[in-house]
Amino acid sequence: MDPRRPLFLSLLLFFSFASVAHATGVFHVRHKYLDRKRAIADLRAHDSRRHGRILSAVDIPIGGVGLPTDTGLYYAEIGIGTPSKKYYVQVDTGSDILWVNCVTCTRCPKKSDIGIELTLYDPKGSNSASLVSCDDNFCTSMYGGEMQGCSQGTPCQYRVLYGDGSSTAGLFVTDFVQYNQVSGNHQTTPANESVSFGCSAEQSGDLGSSNEALDGIFGFGQSNSSMISQLAAAGKVRKVFAHCLDTVKGGGIFAIGNVVEPKVKTTPLIPNMSHYNVNLKAIEVGGAFLQLPTDLFETGDQKGTIIDSGTTLSYLPEAAYKQLMNAIFSYQPNLSFRTIQDFLCFQYIGSVDDGFPDIVFHFQNSLSLNVYPHDYLFQNEDDVYCVGWQNGGVQSKGGKDVFLLGDLVLSNKLVLYDLENQDIGWTEYNCSSSIQIKDDKTGAIYIVDAHKISPAGRLEVGMSILVVLLTIMICYLNC
Repeated sequence: MDPRRPLFLSLLLFFSFASVAHATGVFHVRHKYLDRKRAIADLRAHDSRRHGRILSAVDIPIGGVGLPTDTGLYYAEIGIGTPSKKYYVQVDTGSDILWVNCVTCTRCPKKSDIGIELTLYDPKGSNSASLVSCDDNFCTSMYGGEMQGCSQGTPCQYRVLYGDGSSTAGLFVTDFVQYNQVSGNHQTTPANESVSFGCSAEQSGDLGSSNEALDGIFGFGQSNSSMISQLAAAGKVRKVFAHCLDTVKGGGIFAIGNVVEPKVKTTPLIPNMSHYNVNLKAIEVGGAFLQLPTDLFETGDQKGTIIDSGTTLSYLPEAAYKQLMNAIFSYQPNLSFRTIQDFLCFQYIGSVDDGFPDIVFHFQNSLSLNVYPHDYLFQNEDDVYCVGWQNGGVQSKGGKDVFLLGDLVLSNKLVLYDLENQDIGWTEYNCSSSIQIKDDKTGAIYIVDAHKISPAGRLEVGMSILVVLLTIMICYLNC
């Protein structure tokens, strides 16, 4: 028997269901490394840890911005419980559950090197919290049936094992998650919904370190366990979300719901995949197509193309990487290269956009993704630029044949994930500007701006720090 079980079984907590349907809502998020200069080696270290997580098998359904020198993860400020307390959680399109560190956690970080105050979740401190029982529908769906040895009142346990050796384990609970409901143009009001999520009681590896520490992870994967899937199943939200990452001013937008402006062209998601896999057809450099073998674009076990906002750089199979690099630097054959913290770097005076080629990824349904020199070449010091493209054959664990497209190619684009129609798409966009969201019940269209969360937590409207804009649609039935 798990030694933690008596503590949680002793919690006599009751959950009150809310019968009021909500219209639209928002979470506010900011960028982890905003205003903090990072050593470029930290980027690869972060991505290496992430690749171990996104590409590894686990025992529950789970998947898997600026300029590279200034960015890493994005995180949201959310409220949980009654009374509500603030938690900072990583916004992650590559994982499938929301979990936060629990008050009983061992080896959970007590401080964070990114300057935020960490908070441990205490189910006993929330009047609206309840344990998820092993015979609950949420638990049985996680395990594909009833847990072995399940009896009435036994809590639903979880354990996630990551490829980098780290892990998190604990119990599932249900509680209110607070956000800001969009109530009009540039206006919000408080709202909440009930969500089942992980209460982490044990961590190991990098998850227990204060380096890049947050209170948990906010998974936006496709599994039924993700928050967006739970809200959609309850009829509270359309299973559609979008993000827009700004390399010009930092931050951007993260949205759930029916984004009607800007318009986005889409390509099909490959069905029955754990991640956001798409069909990549060709790569164009400066108007000329790379002559790559067609089997390089096939999707299968540890193959294919994944869209992942949690990865800072972008990783290509070795054959594609070598051809791409040769094509790029054929435009500047006289450069002298040097290695800085394992990145290929060079000195260059002038505009990289004038001296290097644009790159275009071509996908099914004639959808293209433009990547400009200022996206894939980042300035490390005066007149010294480093290459953001990475050789997946040597950088990623178990993913040497995977095209893993991260923030390097997704920045300054609104990326739309339409899980209802199994499509994904994007369009170039000013990520520090407003978007328009439609309430499908009333037909109203609201303008929602980017915001800024200051270090003290004060929200400043009109700035371009990342905002999660959760559009919660009114139920078509009286839910």
